Amino acid sequence: MTTLIVTRPRPQCAAWLARLAELGVRAVALPLIEILPARDAAPVAAAWAGLADVDLAVFVSPNAVEQFFQHADRPWPAHTLAACVGPGSAQALIEHGVSAGQVVQPAADAASLDSEHLWQQLSPRRDWAAARVLLLRGDGGREWLAEQLTAAGAQVEAVTTYHRAGPRFDAAELALLDAVRAEPTGFVWLFSSAEAVGHLQGLHLAGQRAIATHERIAEAARAAGFDPVVLARPAPEAVTQALKGL
Repeated sequence: MTTLIVTRPRPQCAAWLARLAELGVRAVALPLIEILPARDAAPVAAAWAGLADVDLAVFVSPNAVEQFFQHADRPWPAHTLAACVGPGSAQALIEHGVSAGQVVQPAADAASLDSEHLWQQLSPRRDWAAARVLLLRGDGGREWLAEQLTAAGAQVEAVTTYHRAGPRFDAAELALLDAVRAEPTGFVWLFSSAEAVGHLQGLHLAGQRAIATHERIAEAARAAGFDPVVLARPAPEAVTQALKGL
């Protein structure tokens, strides 16, 4: 039986492994990005303090949600929209008390889950001139959505809510890598970040199979030597179907 290697950050792995097990998939965790609190927490706390004056908060990932809500000292404002690109982030927002009606994300049938498809939902939502927008993210990232909002007249402030670091493999994870190299046909990698793929450089994993949750991530995996690489939406059910296809 093929084993799926889930490379998502450690805080997200447990839920993924549990759901994949329910779907009959044998999976193991090998986090390729470590999520750490922001080096400077003051801007994050200040963002919470001023949230009542914000029209839209954009969360780039579940990590942004979790790290931002570590500073929560009041309920989410009833008039502030919360936007995200994936179902994991949307679920995290709802679990932290944001009403489902305030969460904006790409359409359920969107071709891919990214900033472009999120903007399709945000653009007609209101007149963005003079709107105040928070972009809650890790260290850097794509500027495309911020550029669209700025062009529409919004005032966009980016706040770093967490810091990404490379993996620090423990003994069990190093043993897993040895097993993958010894029997590459017994494993399939699941990539949800191009940065994560980069952290595998030098580990001699070329020619192994992979599933990627976006075309940009798939391109990074192919460039790193993974083959074949197939696409799947970032949901356990979709990943399970892609695994069966492989």
